[in-house]
Amino acid sequence: MLDAALIQECADPSLKPAVVEQFIDAAGAPDPLTVTVKSGSRAFLVPVPKTADEALVVIRENVGRAVVRVGLTQFPAGVGVNDASELKVDLVDPCENLRIGTRMFAKVLGLVAKWYGNPKSDEVFPQIFEDAVYAWKTGEFEGVAVFQAEDPGGAIANQVVPFEHDAIKKVDAEAPLQADAEPSKDISLEAAGMRIDLSRIGGE
Repeated sequence: MLDAALIQECADPSLKPAVVEQFIDAAGAPDPLTVTVKSGSRAFLVPVPKTADEALVVIRENVGRAVVRVGLTQFPAGVGVNDASELKVDLVDPCENLRIGTRMFAKVLGLVAKWYGNPKSDEVFPQIFEDAVYAWKTGEFEGVAVFQAEDPGGAIANQVVPFEHDAIKKVDAEAPLQADAEPSKDISLEAAGMRIDLSRIGGE
């Protein structure tokens, strides 16, 4: 379980602590030095870093050639970076990684909620969360590259917790990682269509 003090100090304040915990559980990694390298559905075996400096070497060697996910939140390290030399060791610092990753995830949640029309029903948030985790893992939602998209802003309403997300892990275990840092020739366009029908749920 993620340390409550770390969440309080470092996570994006727009997310409830329980939502941050469930986000890390569903899409993150328990070890802050975790570096995952994938291209489409292919995962690459990389040296397991024992220090932050070793992790940075692995990250720099692979950014631009594949999707590189880092740290507790497993955010894509190459997004918005023009040169691997710009990447810093704080990518795998637990606090900084949580700060950046939860800020990004809050944006993804906002994009998904906006797509659904920002529904007010408390029952809808778990489904928005599920779609946001899927978007986080694939890099896309309804054809939008979520990491490069403009932040819709505004508070994320109806963060109802706790809720079950075991289905997310089962459904998305083999989901290909499509991220904006990956070379265009390797980009998978098989990201999700609409997976949940909310047409019968009331709300604005």
